[in-house]
Amino acid sequence: MSSLVRNWRELFGRVTPEPESPAVGDVTLAARDITVERGGRHILEGVSIEVRAGEVVVLVGPNGAGKSTLLAALAGDQPVIAGRVDVEGTDLTQWSPIDMARRRAVLPQKHTIGFSFSARQVVRMGRSPWAGTGREDRDGAAIAAAMKTCDVEGFANRPFAVLSGGEQARVALARVLAQETSTILLDEPTAALDLGHQEAVMSVARARAADGDAVVVVLHDLALAAAYADRIVVLENGRIAADGPPESVLHEELLTRVYGYPVEVFPHPTTGATLVIPRREFTEQNR
Repeated sequence: MSSLVRNWRELFGRVTPEPESPAVGDVTLAARDITVERGGRHILEGVSIEVRAGEVVVLVGPNGAGKSTLLAALAGDQPVIAGRVDVEGTDLTQWSPIDMARRRAVLPQKHTIGFSFSARQVVRMGRSPWAGTGREDRDGAAIAAAMKTCDVEGFANRPFAVLSGGEQARVALARVLAQETSTILLDEPTAALDLGHQEAVMSVARARAADGDAVVVVLHDLALAAAYADRIVVLENGRIAADGPPESVLHEELLTRVYGYPVEVFPHPTTGATLVIPRREFTEQNR
């Protein structure tokens, strides 16, 4: 046994057999009536959600609604004070950290690296959970494919710290893709990206779901959510206000209430795709 594998086991404890790929429709993650408290305040209260292989679930809602907290709870990075989170049907607390790393990959909002790692080295970190396993042979191919998908090959050898915010975001996403887990959790992956790369990221999410993975994404852009989601979960004050296909969730009355601002929902005049925009009143004075 290599020293690296021994170190993983010393740090992270018991490791179960390598996970099998779920079938499309299988529940990979589930929150069961969870409540999360922070600073004496309930950030989430009585929230239940299932994440299934083969679908893109988008979490939306205003600032402070609990989107990132719910994603962190599903990832196992945020403790719950009531309810439970299941991973592949087993209480999350029964899995070791390395077991979790082999089952879900997480893209946080902030991409902080404490040392002078190159972009390629950061992407390579995504392969750490597979050290000493039969999947270690895929390291090179997985890293190369992830870097190509995220369009980061051109600065592979540059220090991560000197990259722009958008470049760092793409490298961080490449790390997540290189990890090759059956569930992917992305917290605002398009926030620092230009229009083209926003579309590219969501196309990647859509492609991974088409290949049978489960994908959960936190977004602020409702039109982007409408274009790429199989399901949209609307959060309001720490509770779920709606959960369903875009066409059943994206309604003006609901969104106007949740966001506290008038919203228009209408089909694109050419494609019929759902468009969601704030209602703007223009006068000659403010044109």
